[in-house]
Amino acid sequence: MFGFSKKKGNYAYIATRAKAKKSLKLREEDYNKMLQMSVAEISRYISDSGYSKEMMELGDKLVGMDLVERATYLHMADTFKSLLNGSQGELHTLLSAYLQKWDNWNLKVILRGKSYGLSADEIRDDLVPAGNLSAEKLEKMIALDSSEEILAVFSKEESLSIPNDVLADFKANGNLGKVEDYLDKMQYTRLIKAIDGDSIASRMFLDYVREDIDIKNLETILKLKVEGITGDAVMEYVIPGGKQINSKFAKQLADAATLKETYADLQTLEFYDYIKDLVDNDNLTVRDLIKHTKKFQIREAKRFSSQYPLSILPVVDCMISMEVEASNIRTVARGIESGLDKQIVKELLVI
Repeated sequence: MFGFSKKKGNYAYIATRAKAKKSLKLREEDYNKMLQMSVAEISRYISDSGYSKEMMELGDKLVGMDLVERATYLHMADTFKSLLNGSQGELHTLLSAYLQKWDNWNLKVILRGKSYGLSADEIRDDLVPAGNLSAEKLEKMIALDSSEEILAVFSKEESLSIPNDVLADFKANGNLGKVEDYLDKMQYTRLIKAIDGDSIASRMFLDYVREDIDIKNLETILKLKVEGITGDAVMEYVIPGGKQINSKFAKQLADAATLKETYADLQTLEFYDYIKDLVDNDNLTVRDLIKHTKKFQIREAKRFSSQYPLSILPVVDCMISMEVEASNIRTVARGIESGLDKQIVKELLVI
């Protein structure tokens, strides 16, 4: 599915489109304004700020928080799909591999929705058709009765063979953890394989992907450590291919008896400055780790995008910005709806 294409692709065209999309993103002053609004007013505000198509499309079916959440997902998905469908050659191969994470997301949504007995509409509300699977193919998966059928269709569409032991474990206890873990690992394996590394720009993209693996692994290790899980049980969930957190480093972190015992090792990481205050205050939570490392990734994406404007890097920069914007909009709307203090909501934003 992600075989390398010798045709370089239309980098200039897609990168220009991506930069134009990114130029429309909301700024800090927009979020400050939204913090003074009701959810209905936020809906109108984002409609005037680039989300009008999605708001009109969904406005007769959804209202309030549901409308805001679905519109932001749909806008992001439509943009990513447009960039993917407009790309050619090597660029298309790279974007397909990069966006497979949304195919995995959608599979997890469908499987978990089925296991919780959710309706098709409830499952559909959380889908983000931004990857290789079309909305029509996702609908066919939703219509299937069993998780085994859904996994079979997904495996065929993604040219993927889920190991028998993983499937057997899922059938035996209904636990999706091992399936999800396998899909996450395979996503990064395929993405790394798709990046040829022949140019400086592609090597920078590879560095970004490997740093992303480091961050994902650190999130997983900390999350399990908080739950009292250490050692080899943690290593089962570590994704290979990280830039700094290799298997030896991951084992050091996993073997630490407490979260505090990992702090000295964390100082060697490239993104340590972004979590230093959390470590110094002994307040390193998974939620805060995600927020602060996302700022690091935004900075890195912006830096390499400006250095190599005719590459995949501006496209990735655009996509990261849109993901952050969608998350920020939903955070503001949820905070307003739940009556959270506005300063607390603002501190949750990634700006």
